[in-house]
Amino acid sequence: MIVGGRKAKPLVGIDPITLEVFNHKLSAIAEEMGVVLCRSAFSPNIKERRDYSCALFDANGEMVAQAAHIPVHLGSTPMSVRAALARHDLGAGDVVLLNDPFEGGTHLPDITVVAPVYVGTRRIGYTANRAHHSDVGGMSPGSMPLAREIYQEGLRLPPVKIVRGGVVEEDLLAMFLANTRVADERLGDLYAQLAALRVGAERLAQLVERDGRLRVSAAMQALQGYSEKLMAEGLRELPRGVFTAEDYLDGDGFGRESIRIVVTIRTKGGRVEVDFAGTDAQVEGGVNANEAVTLAAVYYVFRCLSSIDIPPNAGMMRPIAVRAPAGSVVNASFPAAVAAGNVETSQRIVDVLYRALSHAVPGRVPAASSGTMNNLALGGFDAARSRQFSYYETIAGGAGASAEGHGESAVQTHMTNPMNTPIEALEAELPLRVVRYRVRRGSGGAGAHRGGDGVDREIEITSPASVTILSERRAYRPYGLGGEPGKAGRNQLTLPNGRKQLVPAKISLQIEAGTKLRILTPGGGGWRR
Repeated sequence: MIVGGRKAKPLVGIDPITLEVFNHKLSAIAEEMGVVLCRSAFSPNIKERRDYSCALFDANGEMVAQAAHIPVHLGSTPMSVRAALARHDLGAGDVVLLNDPFEGGTHLPDITVVAPVYVGTRRIGYTANRAHHSDVGGMSPGSMPLAREIYQEGLRLPPVKIVRGGVVEEDLLAMFLANTRVADERLGDLYAQLAALRVGAERLAQLVERDGRLRVSAAMQALQGYSEKLMAEGLRELPRGVFTAEDYLDGDGFGRESIRIVVTIRTKGGRVEVDFAGTDAQVEGGVNANEAVTLAAVYYVFRCLSSIDIPPNAGMMRPIAVRAPAGSVVNASFPAAVAAGNVETSQRIVDVLYRALSHAVPGRVPAASSGTMNNLALGGFDAARSRQFSYYETIAGGAGASAEGHGESAVQTHMTNPMNTPIEALEAELPLRVVRYRVRRGSGGAGAHRGGDGVDREIEITSPASVTILSERRAYRPYGLGGEPGKAGRNQLTLPNGRKQLVPAKISLQIEAGTKLRILTPGGGGWRR
């Protein structure tokens, strides 16, 4: 399959100062949507960790602005909008909801909502946001199970109207809430997403009323053309050639180990082709990535690589062609399990792309960062609060070192960008107690510039619970570029009787109250000895 790589469109005539002003106006709307979503949400995962993303689209469904939120969301949300528009002609007051990874989504907990923006009877654009819901059903709390097929991972929603003409579709909402373990939390988070859409629509309509529809439309088109031009200029800085690399996922949790991802990058002046031919076929476990996730990782890498600050919109993606073989672990086919593809395989795609590009521009590419989001999902019945609970978090690691200096320690890297969940919030709302939370000193790879250190996080779970861990870089360490690799991660249980035991990188298990779970995350690779 080939996506991207379209010819450049001519720039719309609009002066540079006006263009910059509109760039900030549009991105500010997306940022304000994020503030509304964060402050209105119910779950710690959204209101504390800020695991959500917001964006604006033009009347053709092309992205024109996004907030500085989660890279794996933002690079893949355009496919969700296209899927929504392919299914529905959206009238005023309509909202489409979806999470189907095989129809515009990424993995099932990431719920996307899309709404049109009208001024009078004319549609001027769309607002969209995506938020990670802590439980959407499936075989284990948190909806990040160790699964063999998509049916086990939770409720799958193709693009459907959740709001029609300003009225919530109560039957659909009831069906959605009946398939989650924490319905009140889901309802609050979903209404927060709808509120964010409404604020985005109001601000965009106000912009049109103030500056005029034709002027705003011209600015949107010009911004896309400008980003396309800047990306092409950035790609011209790369030497012409063919650059190849490979890296491996540890395994899929069902006995398959050493899952190979191969990339060949062909640079052609102001254009680039990224080809994943030779990558392993999709596997039984949920590390399969869909097309949207793979595209998001590719676009992220090339935007980071550019020495020019490129406004993130649809134009930025046009000079990049991506070939991802259907049925492979980077473009899985239905009904593959995909929960970890979004969070783990996306990270490995970034690693392998940077490794290939290190041969082209060695001074501009960092060593591998931790390469995993260290996903922890858990849930059960909280007897002290007399209610069901479900919790999800990702845990930071070390960043790779580069020619610029040492890697940062204890940070979210690459495709993930949520915040830390405060201990106070965690313990106030859930049957959890944080035993330790510190930097894992010495876990970064040695070199002239050291890799950043990972994190040592231990949580005591004070109610019986179902726990799922989806993690990587427990076997294959984060590579260095001339320096040493970062230390591998490790997962450990301490049972109520005090006995300690290591647990695999990917596991689902039932635990007793009083069990402690310790996750030591990988450090980043070092840069030159």
